[in-house]
Amino acid sequence: MTTASWTLRCSACDTEAAIERASLCTACGQPLFARYQPVPSGTPLAPRWDMWRYAPFMPLLAGEAPVSLGEGLTPLIESTSLAAAVGVRKLFIKDEAQNPTGSFKARGMSAAVTRAKAAGVPGIVVPTAGNAGAALAAYGAAAGLKVRVYAPRTTPRPILDTIEAFGAELIRIDGHIGDAGKLSLAYAAESGFFAISTLREPYRVEGMKTMGFELAEQFGWRVPDVVVYPTGGGEGTVGIWKALQELSAGGWLSGERVQPQYVVAQAAGCAPIARAFDAGAEKAEPWVDPVTYASGLRVPSPLGDRLVLRILRETNGVAATASEEAIREWTYRLATATGIDAAPEDGCALAVLRDAVAAGRVKADAEVVVFNTGSGASYRA
Repeated sequence: MTTASWTLRCSACDTEAAIERASLCTACGQPLFARYQPVPSGTPLAPRWDMWRYAPFMPLLAGEAPVSLGEGLTPLIESTSLAAAVGVRKLFIKDEAQNPTGSFKARGMSAAVTRAKAAGVPGIVVPTAGNAGAALAAYGAAAGLKVRVYAPRTTPRPILDTIEAFGAELIRIDGHIGDAGKLSLAYAAESGFFAISTLREPYRVEGMKTMGFELAEQFGWRVPDVVVYPTGGGEGTVGIWKALQELSAGGWLSGERVQPQYVVAQAAGCAPIARAFDAGAEKAEPWVDPVTYASGLRVPSPLGDRLVLRILRETNGVAATASEEAIREWTYRLATATGIDAAPEDGCALAVLRDAVAAGRVKADAEVVVFNTGSGASYRA
């Protein structure tokens, strides 16, 4: 495969970092980004049928083979009935449930585990609200690496069962993902395991950005008007934005639009980014006592808060919430209208979109892509 020329730099202050075993920026504490020389339009993509076909944009070194289970290249499904229900001209569902382990998290773990394996780490540890733990367990098994996962006891049982099915050590805790994060960092410090949590290490977002590459390619190398993403930690939104920036730098995108309008959907019971956006803040304050059925949105202190808020303001975006009742209603409406077995996070996304259109914050003539981040089956005991 053709590989990229890349370095690792801080997303905020541009300080350079070593590419292996990297965590947050040592100068300012913000997330690190892989930075690439522009990849010219027309550069051949890799001759393979998974997310690593975008290898010229990915953090690989010459001769490396990624740790892959066939992630990516998920379908884009149009629904005229849902478009009418929420009040937009066109609506598409990008169905990330069709990834290995049933969620978009497979993309990030493929990239992160690839770099962790190259660094020779003795094992990997992660806190999870659910799907990230299942994905890491699978990719750790594929790489031959030991995995420890810290998960709240309230995590859906099918996801916990999946984590153990891949041989990972599962530690159930009382509390939320923030509590799990503290325990995972403490374990990493004492054991030498590498901590792979959202945006704390720089490569999960590199896997997530392949959603942006696929979206642009599926639209004929152009950008839709609006992207709606159910947001907990923020790496999905950040990844798509980063991918479109990189495509634009290489001249891949047609038309004047480089970025869509982003709509960040959060549950009313855990909405630190929506609250910060409404307040005009640059960062989000921790949410006390996060509660929502959509466990992937139960992230009280997202590390990507500054980046997500910046993206929203750059793109005239929207950050809003849905009630538990609305989440359940729109998850059911999505399933019965499309046949897509969606996670409740996508029900949240549709409910927020409907309200944003009604309020005039998203235009009725928009072409909209809503991301279904995971499988509804993961939430059924």
